[in-house]
Amino acid sequence: MQPPHLMTGCSSPAVHLDLFKSPEKKTPGWYLSLMAPNEKGPNYAWLDPSRLYCNQHALQDCIEDLLQPFKNDQIDLVAGIDAMGFILGAAVASHLKKGFLAIRKAGHLCVKTHNQSYVDYSGREKNAEVRTDAIKPGLRILLVDQWIETGGTMKAAIKLVEEQGGIVAGVATICIEDSEGGRWVKENYKCSDCVPEDLRSQFNEHFLDSFNAFNSQQMKNE
Repeated sequence: MQPPHLMTGCSSPAVHLDLFKSPEKKTPGWYLSLMAPNEKGPNYAWLDPSRLYCNQHALQDCIEDLLQPFKNDQIDLVAGIDAMGFILGAAVASHLKKGFLAIRKAGHLCVKTHNQSYVDYSGREKNAEVRTDAIKPGLRILLVDQWIETGGTMKAAIKLVEEQGGIVAGVATICIEDSEGGRWVKENYKCSDCVPEDLRSQFNEHFLDSFNAFNSQQMKNE
């Protein structure tokens, strides 16, 4: 028997490969099947989450799912993390009618900043920075990124908020992987992601059943 996420129209190759179609019956996290697998090798992330943003219904459902746990919470500001977190974070801020704060990679802001070093998912050492005039003591901030793999980037963002007296109201990403860093974030902060429990093991294994549609299409094109 097929897994639940393959039992609706959203899992057929036609819908996987057509960015603008949506299933008539939407199962939880249906839009995750729109994400494309890595085709360029180990120097890249294992999939492309941004593909689902092209579908207006997928983007809206993703945002609504992410915000469901926070619907009764006070959120004063949304912060998105450089770079893909800017897309999802700005969309979340617009949905909530809140301001948006960019947490950037070091060297891009022309104003005074606070900086925090970290190691990203690829093992590279980097620095994150945020302007000094946006985070005030007691300000409740929802941190948004596209993905949490090792948790290093999100930990740096949390430190930047808390060292200035801000409060992390929550963490929202499409997926929080079952890594040491991912578990630490989930254990210490209110979190939200879009992955239904029946798909969780696929995400942790870095291969989704829905990738088979993309692989089949590639074989046809060869």
